[in-house]
Amino acid sequence: MPNHLQRSLKHEYEIYVQEEIEYYKDSVPRSTLLSIGDEAVGVLAEELQLPLTELLLCEEVDRIIRRRLRIPAYATWHRRRGKLVEKYRRPEHWNLSPDDAFVRVMHPTTEGHVLVASAAREGPALYLAANGCEVTAVDEQPEMVRRVLSAAGAAGLAVRGYVINLGEWSPDVSLRAVVCGDAAFAGLAARERKRVIQILQSATLDGGVHLVETLVAGDNAMSIDELRSSYRGWHVSIDRGGSGSPSTFIARKTDS
Repeated sequence: MPNHLQRSLKHEYEIYVQEEIEYYKDSVPRSTLLSIGDEAVGVLAEELQLPLTELLLCEEVDRIIRRRLRIPAYATWHRRRGKLVEKYRRPEHWNLSPDDAFVRVMHPTTEGHVLVASAAREGPALYLAANGCEVTAVDEQPEMVRRVLSAAGAAGLAVRGYVINLGEWSPDVSLRAVVCGDAAFAGLAARERKRVIQILQSATLDGGVHLVETLVAGDNAMSIDELRSSYRGWHVSIDRGGSGSPSTFIARKTDS
């Protein structure tokens, strides 16, 4: 496991370096790049006894740009990354309260996959990803998926995103948890909601947990009674939330 983590961080660092170099190339005029190319040719002419190749020239250009940008060495980057990770692991960084039902119930783990469907904000998906969870975000609103993926990319977090209605999506991995915003089942008839929940339940590992925000509004809103009926055999509890906050239906899958 430690070796796997080390390789992943090395790969992440290499991506960071390459992105910084490519961004620089895109931000400067062509004349600047030509001058760097001339500098690279001069350096290689002094150092190499072998014929100059395009590959060698490109590598030397990248080295020159890297020095100009003062890109930190891996050890320095790793140290800074560690400080950021610690910050990202705190719920407050993602505008989540430690008292939120979501934060209290979810115990982030590097094992297992979490589905976040139609969340009203990107915080839950990013908080889970920062704590080592494998996260899939599903929303039929392209803007929300874009926001989640953009924020994840900026923070160096891995999140899969799909622009699709939950009624048309099915898991391709076993789930450790499912987090549904109150809009996750919007537009679905009662029979369709039941079918979707059954699919998610089947994909959830024993001991896994489902959290569903509920609002008593709209013809297609899921009531607590409907959720209780759909989760027979699961351990169920209700978090009523604070003033102005939706209630959260919490169901944990009992061991078979």
